[in-house]
Amino acid sequence: MMAKLKEENKLQKFVEDNNLHRRSISKWSSVNESVSNFPQLDETMLKLLTLGTYQLKLCPSYIQEYMGSECTIDVFRETCDLIRVRLQSRHISSKTYQVWIQYDSDHVKAWYCQCRAGARTVGTCSHVASVIWYLSGLSGPINDCGIQDWGKYIDDASHVPQTVDTSGSESDVSTVEELISLKSLEYF
Repeated sequence: MMAKLKEENKLQKFVEDNNLHRRSISKWSSVNESVSNFPQLDETMLKLLTLGTYQLKLCPSYIQEYMGSECTIDVFRETCDLIRVRLQSRHISSKTYQVWIQYDSDHVKAWYCQCRAGARTVGTCSHVASVIWYLSGLSGPINDCGIQDWGKYIDDASHVPQTVDTSGSESDVSTVEELISLKSLEYF
């Protein structure tokens, strides 16, 4: 790992030298959600690739969000072992990252992402990990990624029932004051 840590990202150099980071459509062909010959990695292999589980834990939510946005998968026309995926940032709606992954039928050989942590040669960023996780077939159905819509549990404020004003009743007020004084004694 120490030797690999000092290496430059060769895929990044290839992308920049050949201007593949430009939006040149003529060099890429768009594919539907699957890429032929992409290696089918299991979770153990992905843990070795990412150097842990942090990125893998983020994969389901990243993929569900990406597939709901303008995510595109393109294959390089000159060689069929390089893909480019454009992903919208989860945190900044106007920001888009491009991920490049070079592979053969058995291994992921190289990766590069335009995010701040994406040019690393040891481990991967969450964007790269999510794309590999998805293309390896570990995601299952996209709607079954364990992400819940918590919005369905929020009530509409316009449907709140009217409260009954009981402030005129002294017995209720004294009962409330007694409860408050008893609660404050419990903390001492």
